[in-house]
Amino acid sequence: MKPPLLLFIFISVSLEALQVLVTGDNVGAYKPTDDITVDCGSNTSSTADGRIWIGDAVDRSNSSRIEKTPSSITARASNSSPGVPYYTARLSRSEFAYTFHVTPGPKFVRLYFFPSDYLNFHRADSFFSVEAAGYTLLQNFSAYLFANYTDSPSFFKEFCLTVGEHQILNVKFAPTPGNSDAYAFVNGIEVVSMPESLYYNTEVDLKEGINLAGQQQGLRSIGATDALEVMKRLNVGGQVVRPSLDTGMYRTWEADDRYVTSLEVGILPVNLTIQLNYSELVPNYTAPDSVYITARSMGNKKSINLSYNLTWSIEVDSDFYYVLRLHFCEFQIEINNPSDRIFKIFVDSQLVENRADVIEWRGKGMPVYRDYAVFMSNGQKKRSILSIALGALPDGYTLYSDAILNGLEIFKISNPDRNLAGLNPDPVPVNPPVPRPASKASSNLSEAAKIAIIAGGALGFTVLSVLAFFLYRRRNGAKDSASSDGTSWWGPASYAKTKSTKTQGSSLPSDLCRHFSLAEIRAATNDFDKVFIIGVGGFGNVYEGYVDGGATHVAIKRLNQGSQQGLHEFRTEIEMLSQLRHRHLVSLIGFCKDATEMILVYDYMARGTLRDHLYSTDNHPLPWKQRLEICRAAACGLDYLHTGVKHTIIHRDVKTTNILLNENWVAKVSDFGLSKVGPTSVSKTHVSTAVKGTFGYLDPEYYRRQQLTDKSDVYSFGVVLFEVLCARPAVSRMAPMEQISLAKWAQSCCKSGAVEKIVDPHLKGAIAPECLIKFCEIAVSCLQDEGAKRPSMNDVVSGLKFALQLQVSAEREVTVHVGVSVHDSDDGDNDAAPIRGNGSDEVSSACDSDGWAAATTTRNNDFCDKSRTSYD
Repeated sequence: MKPPLLLFIFISVSLEALQVLVTGDNVGAYKPTDDITVDCGSNTSSTADGRIWIGDAVDRSNSSRIEKTPSSITARASNSSPGVPYYTARLSRSEFAYTFHVTPGPKFVRLYFFPSDYLNFHRADSFFSVEAAGYTLLQNFSAYLFANYTDSPSFFKEFCLTVGEHQILNVKFAPTPGNSDAYAFVNGIEVVSMPESLYYNTEVDLKEGINLAGQQQGLRSIGATDALEVMKRLNVGGQVVRPSLDTGMYRTWEADDRYVTSLEVGILPVNLTIQLNYSELVPNYTAPDSVYITARSMGNKKSINLSYNLTWSIEVDSDFYYVLRLHFCEFQIEINNPSDRIFKIFVDSQLVENRADVIEWRGKGMPVYRDYAVFMSNGQKKRSILSIALGALPDGYTLYSDAILNGLEIFKISNPDRNLAGLNPDPVPVNPPVPRPASKASSNLSEAAKIAIIAGGALGFTVLSVLAFFLYRRRNGAKDSASSDGTSWWGPASYAKTKSTKTQGSSLPSDLCRHFSLAEIRAATNDFDKVFIIGVGGFGNVYEGYVDGGATHVAIKRLNQGSQQGLHEFRTEIEMLSQLRHRHLVSLIGFCKDATEMILVYDYMARGTLRDHLYSTDNHPLPWKQRLEICRAAACGLDYLHTGVKHTIIHRDVKTTNILLNENWVAKVSDFGLSKVGPTSVSKTHVSTAVKGTFGYLDPEYYRRQQLTDKSDVYSFGVVLFEVLCARPAVSRMAPMEQISLAKWAQSCCKSGAVEKIVDPHLKGAIAPECLIKFCEIAVSCLQDEGAKRPSMNDVVSGLKFALQLQVSAEREVTVHVGVSVHDSDDGDNDAAPIRGNGSDEVSSACDSDGWAAATTTRNNDFCDKSRTSYD
């Protein structure tokens, strides 16, 4: 039931007053030792938002802690100013500097800019650099381009840096050399102390370092040698928090509404009763009370919550590391105990927390935060989209399938060159296209959706028929095959009857594969109806449907705007898969790129992901021989990528969720959005690239050196092999310390002779000892720390085929039947070759260069196809 309108208005208007009712003495929680505000270019001192800004042209006795070089002038803005400190500026076509005499320790440095015309200084000519405490904060920076790009007439840049003992803080402004018209300027400067452990050397969860997305090893904590730029600070679910309402450090907390990019935006709970209880590790200056008494959650509709990830998207500079601080506080009346609300956290579409439990971390009404790090790269693009997503867990894992977030801070970390400067944005067109706003509710239809609805009137009867068929299936025993993370691969049928077209002027490779219109996709999914969702991930939703009048069964992956997969990875997937055809690679049928939509259409894989069946809770777990055959088939697909094409293709995201199974249990490798072409010359052994992948599967050598090779896929596949044997995730944070990483734990058990400890209980007694030894030998060899010592994928295929033969031989010794099938599936093309001798002949012929022809003429041999690209 919706709350009365008057109550809603009262709550919205009175949030600041409510703080008094539910919080302790938070105001003035921190008293900065240095609190300096400079109104640059002003000859008076002014008061704004309760603070006194000292004019730097005032008599020096009033600003004895500030010194400035004389090689600059002061001027007033030619157009209307937004207020102090933007009325006046200090400008120069040569270098000038400010010197601040401050105490040692970490500081906020905020620089204020109002790009305007000042005397003979034209705003479009402002290109300059800023250095402070030995760090480059801005380089060749254009305040004019930045203001136009962000649609912010005035703005400030906020940095965190440390001033050492016996040091002074110099802030230098220098015009970009080589341009006689270039000049530097600044309207205001702040220098404010912060607590020693607020952002530097924090102690909340740094026993193993900050969790770095996609990595097995944590990033070191932020230390005094790091400078930070504040990219975004959000009061999630709440209103703007002005500097005067911060905890003594004058931080600004934006409302988060404009950054929510998921199709559902959740609900906004408010704490009206629970007293906030801070702690020594999370003091009351960590964030304002108003951050912790408001939040955004997914709501109480479980079916909706399991169909999407609540996502925020922030634009950041490419090729930098970032630290994200997520603030939490449980205050809702229903949430009282650990496990009441457990959820997943994704950063850059990579899982960083699979059991986020705020009550377990700290308790009810007790603020807490978690820090995560990520490296952002977007090819040659200046900017990247950094996404933060929360995902609900299904029944059996938590009481409420929901998630919550109270606040978010994002910091850019200086690189080894002590640089924080990004590149200027491109100039905004004179008449830029009006951007499509993020969907805020399902009732807010875009123009394209309205057109599709009008045009789809003729399909009404078909849609009704499909829905009737769906209800028939539902009522006659059709069941969802749900995975452990809530993903379902069962769904209703839907039909699209229009013909494909090509979008004129599309920059995507429509000549490589079929291009679907958005109308076709909408018809195939009943306008993206939730009942057709068969999968959910950090990238977005996967829908089941039919195209070509019901003739072709497809899976439709719709990338949401919060997905870091983005246009670059979208294009990569199309370019890769449209040119690859192999029995054990998923087939891309086509794509749709229309307005803001990025959609990929694949062959439908009826049985979902390998992970789904490993963690199935029913009474029919995958038999061991079937698991072996799936592993062999997936390895065959990877071997084709490595050796069966002109240039090696490195998948870069091998994991059990990217191995799909069709109706005949044939395994196919999927998701090529992160794939890279390997070295293209004999002289090169690797590709230098930013680290991408999934936490728990990532090659540690690739992480350390940022040098990608095909052996990185081999390492990831080694983790997959142990996941198949053990039926447990690659990372299990709730396990004992020595078991958190599956790769480390499994290797340790194998080397100590305690393999039985890790085997899936469903498989106990089903694996022949010789087969188990061979299988573990293969997996351990894949996980060698040095890539050069790992086997090739061809060797892995050979070893798995031999392991399969060992299993079959052992079973034949105890059966009275002759010619026992190699596996339980009835897919004849998957039968393994008959055993010959001791298997040594098989080791050298597991991937036959003439395999395509052999596979089409005999049912007793299933080779890896490396000579053809036609789809089998």
